Amino acid sequence: MTTASKITLLRVLMIPVYMVFMYLSKGQAGPWMFAALALFIIASLTDFIDGYIARHCNQVSDFGKFLDPLADKLLVIAAMTMFCEWGLWPAWALMVILAREFAVTGLRLVAVGKGTVIAAGWSGKVKTASTMIGLCVLMAFPQVEPLRWVVVGVAVITTLYSGVEYFVHNWNCLWNEKH
Repeated sequence: MTTASKITLLRVLMIPVYMVFMYLSKGQAGPWMFAALALFIIASLTDFIDGYIARHCNQVSDFGKFLDPLADKLLVIAAMTMFCEWGLWPAWALMVILAREFAVTGLRLVAVGKGTVIAAGWSGKVKTASTMIGLCVLMAFPQVEPLRWVVVGVAVITTLYSGVEYFVHNWNCLWNEKH
């Protein structure tokens, strides 16, 4: 296993600890929420670190290509699910984000079956980064109503945009027969 993949795996292992901190915070600013925020920031930074190491140290692997986006999704969905449970994130927004993730994953699976690999697009990276930053803001200020709606809006808009972009650029994967 490469160093990059070990870092990604570490991100996955941080998620249950993050969830415990979030549960202990009960959705309120305080020491447990700040511990959750610190762990979320560290986990988010590992996303950039493992990618940098993989690309610059020639450690790109199929395992890493599978695990890295999965780790990102699990971390972000864990945070959104906790906020949803506390009524601080609307369920419809979580559903939009989950639907996009499933749809893009399905598109990628179809493409791979036809011998095409769909790389992560720029808009998908912007979506991930803006959502992670927004969730950090929400953890720092969980009860600030207008700020919460800005974060939800940015997450939903970037999610929808990147999802549409993936399908527009790769629509032919759904209709062309395997070569």
